[in-house]
Amino acid sequence: MLSHDGDTVTRAASETLDADDIACLERLMRGRFSCRAFRREPVSQDVVSRILEIARHTASWNNVQPWHVIVTRGEATERFRAAMHAYLETAPQPTPDFPFPREYREPYLARRRECGFALYNAVGIARGDKLAYARQTRENFRLFGAPHLALIATDEALGTYGAVDCGAYLTSFMLAAQARGVATIAQAALASHSAFLRSHFDIPAEQRVVCGISFGYADMTHPANNYRTTRVNPEETTRFLD
Repeated sequence: MLSHDGDTVTRAASETLDADDIACLERLMRGRFSCRAFRREPVSQDVVSRILEIARHTASWNNVQPWHVIVTRGEATERFRAAMHAYLETAPQPTPDFPFPREYREPYLARRRECGFALYNAVGIARGDKLAYARQTRENFRLFGAPHLALIATDEALGTYGAVDCGAYLTSFMLAAQARGVATIAQAALASHSAFLRSHFDIPAEQRVVCGISFGYADMTHPANNYRTTRVNPEETTRFLD
């Protein structure tokens, strides 16, 4: 039984709060998924502002906070969707600001394949149907029907670590969105056409595009949202030294 000693009560309250915080974080982490079909209704500006308010507390090297964020809504999203489609019709070559992986070796190749085949199975694409694979990939550039896009860039002078900090911001944004019932998907595919993005959004030449986040409310009737990827156990990715 707890005493009424001040330190004991404070410690007990703190432990209860910690347990609640951990449970909340775990629920958000486990509940978040990459949404690949969105409903049309927009997220209110109050909710978007709250997500941005929370995400700004992300840790960064020397507190430089290197993220530059562009958020589209309404007609801006539709203009981008149409312009992206027209641009892709010209069959452009990818122009990412940050090099994409040179190759996927094991165990990363197996994890990547598992993720891809789970999606294809969910939406009824037969294994080996390359035309259907390509159609599904193009959904990235339609933002999966999302009403909003958050595009994240960083200054070139900050190099890799600016991009790393933006990756941390990305996670904060997605978890804050999850806490408000807003679905997200991080999209490196958009960054593969950074030259077009720089032109369309008037991004300064000294900034480098990291990725996009399509967001909105999930269409849970769509089969693309009814599967989940797996995660390896910590023992497979962690070494403990005593």
